[in-house]
Amino acid sequence: MNQFMNANFMLYNDCAQHLYHEYAKNLPIIDYHCHIDPQQILVNSSFSNLTQLWLAGDHYKWRAMRSCGVEEKYITGNATDYDKFLAWATIIPQLIGNPLYHWTHLELQRYFNIMQPLNADSAPFIWQQANQLLLKGELTVNVILQRSQVELICTTDDPCDSLFAHQQLVNSSCPSKVLPSFRPDRALDISNHDYVKWLTKLSQITHLSIKTYSDLLQALEQRLDYFQLIGCKVADHGLNYIPFAPCTDSQAENIFAQALAKQPLTELAENQFRAHLLIWLAKQYAKRDWSMQLHCNVLRNLNQQKYLELGADRGFDSINDSLIAKPLAQLLNAMNQQQLPRTILYSLNPRDNYTLATIMGSFQTSEAKGKLQLGAAWWFNDQRDGIEEHLRSLANLGALGTFVGMLTDSRSFLSYTRHEYFRRILCNLIGSWVEKGEYPADLNNLHQLISNLCYYNTKTYFKFGD
Repeated sequence: MNQFMNANFMLYNDCAQHLYHEYAKNLPIIDYHCHIDPQQILVNSSFSNLTQLWLAGDHYKWRAMRSCGVEEKYITGNATDYDKFLAWATIIPQLIGNPLYHWTHLELQRYFNIMQPLNADSAPFIWQQANQLLLKGELTVNVILQRSQVELICTTDDPCDSLFAHQQLVNSSCPSKVLPSFRPDRALDISNHDYVKWLTKLSQITHLSIKTYSDLLQALEQRLDYFQLIGCKVADHGLNYIPFAPCTDSQAENIFAQALAKQPLTELAENQFRAHLLIWLAKQYAKRDWSMQLHCNVLRNLNQQKYLELGADRGFDSINDSLIAKPLAQLLNAMNQQQLPRTILYSLNPRDNYTLATIMGSFQTSEAKGKLQLGAAWWFNDQRDGIEEHLRSLANLGALGTFVGMLTDSRSFLSYTRHEYFRRILCNLIGSWVEKGEYPADLNNLHQLISNLCYYNTKTYFKFGD
């Protein structure tokens, strides 16, 4: 029987152990998609206790606690921080097989040097030991980034964000480079009841009057230029489904005018507008040599009662099962007729892995190695089966060696152990193929392959070294 989460955790053969410990383990991390608050990085935040660092804002843990019958006051409510931590510790043994179990203990081991499993009995000791480090200021944001070897972070930023923190971080003591990502979801969400309110914010930050669709494009172009000035190289879109319907310029103008007048829009009109704007944005990204990410097939805020009570991003989302093959192919084809940027395709539904892999293969060109990418297993798929399924899908239908690697997609500074988790799974999978004789045991080639998949492909693809 193996020791609990020892040095060879998830590495089940000699080749896997060699690949991880010799090639993958000590490579820097490039986190090209996360939801970290750049202001916390700027001020080098410290945390008063483990709950503030670990549980606040983490809807992954909140969902698990609800599944175990924990009262909401111990999750997002007014219980004390210690009682919230104790509630989390108490349910941990029930999460066998859940990545949260592994992430929790990787975080305790890597950042607090605590090797003891977390449960109700060990909780008081772990609380005390972890908080001693935090209260001494020995685990600030800068320390976490440095110890995690985080070379670069891309945050997720609305076009209306000032990017003040990013500007200040250029000359700060932060050990990591921090760049913005352009996320114009609010510009696309034309049926949102706050759409006109958001347009007012965009108007204020650009000092442009936005009365027409052409005005909107002008304002967005100004913000695109500003983001690029601050170092942005990545755009990101969160799409519940892939919208596509043919739309002329004049139709887009008319639909935008209806939205400004707060007239109800048909589903067709919404899809026409979103597709038209996405195609325009893709051309803008290509013009600036950015990479575009499309995250799709999400259902958000399913529990309306809890949404009204607690708000968005509180753990009430799910996988969507909308069909994406035809609309995605049409959307990419329309973008390609103008100028398709380097593009990463994600679906929250693992059913879509083969669909995405074959669609992207239809738009690959010699402009960039792996110009279109099958995005990393994310959110509900960020677990051993999901990661392996993603890697196998890409290996079966594409070129795994060109994959741009892992991301955290997280709001927590301790989530960089997810890169370790991914690297262990990757090395174990490739090691098993080598052990079976399905790939040669050429250590020089394997060294290059693992190094690329964990670090160098990311840096090259996004042109972070430029």
